[in-house]
Amino acid sequence: MEHAEMKADLSQVLAIVHSYFKGLHDGSSEALRPLFHPDCWLKTPGLRRSLDEWLKLVSHRTSPADKGDEFAYQVLAVDLLGQQAMVKVLCPLFEHTYVDFLGLLKEQDQWRIVNKMYADLPHTHQE
Repeated sequence: MEHAEMKADLSQVLAIVHSYFKGLHDGSSEALRPLFHPDCWLKTPGLRRSLDEWLKLVSHRTSPADKGDEFAYQVLAVDLLGQQAMVKVLCPLFEHTYVDFLGLLKEQDQWRIVNKMYADLPHTHQE
């Protein structure tokens, strides 16, 4: 893969992740839907949701933006290899601190999230 192509792909992947953060923060299922492949399933330990089920939950809850929560999402790691990418992100939502693993594929020259695994970080006591 050429360096310029890899930089372009990385830029596109990061743009999708930023749109994902914004969609989560704003509680916008309309903004989130096009970022995902329609057959994406969202997985957390002991629970599986279809994209439609998850988007319905997002659109029916009070958004972090409406609650005045800080926009504190972060990209922790990106692994890009050809037409696939794995992005590890930190998503502080409500009283949770989620770490999401977003799997993306480039198909028909377009990057989309095809898999989302997420779990709440265990809370540790800090002195």
